[in-house]
Amino acid sequence: MDATSLIANLALGTLCAVVVFAWVSKRRTEARKADPDAPKSTLAADAPSTRSDGKGAP
Repeated sequence: MDATSLIANLALGTLCAVVVFAWVSKRRTEARKADPDAPKSTLAADAPSTRSDGKGAP
């Protein structure tokens, strides 16, 4: 295996890994957005400024 094919395989493998990671992350985000029981971010305008577990700004 010469260097050109090695670099091409590594580049394609990395690209595929990034695409799979992005796809999984997108699905998790969409599932969380669709869940009405998911806690809101403390950065949301209509959310409390602290979390229910006591962490966050007072």
